[in-house]
Amino acid sequence: VQLVESGGGLVQPGGSLRLSCAAAGFTFINYAMGWYRQTPGKQREFVAQITNAGSTVYVDSVKGRFTISRDNAKNMVYLQMDSLKPEDTAVYYCNGLGTKWKWGQGTQVTVSS
Repeated sequence: VQLVESGGGLVQPGGSLRLSCAAAGFTFINYAMGWYRQTPGKQREFVAQITNAGSTVYVDSVKGRFTISRDNAKNMVYLQMDSLKPEDTAVYYCNGLGTKWKWGQGTQVTVSS
């Protein structure tokens, strides 16, 4: 299994970013996928998930601002992040829900003026 996140960067508060996750090594359409984030000294936390059928769930702090999506033909998962806040600053990761797959390198998102 290989998970490669990209799309992070430095953005001002109120700005937007779109994260991408390229997945390989498993039958992508069979798995629900999730985005997670981690800040130094804290545990990795759940952000959003999407089932293979497209149903979504979000943590309360990002509802209405983030949108998770997937492209089963390309084995890709995306996280559109709008109205970003400084507290969204973290390293963002994707992974399969309920799996014990190794985490990728993540992508750093920094929200700062």
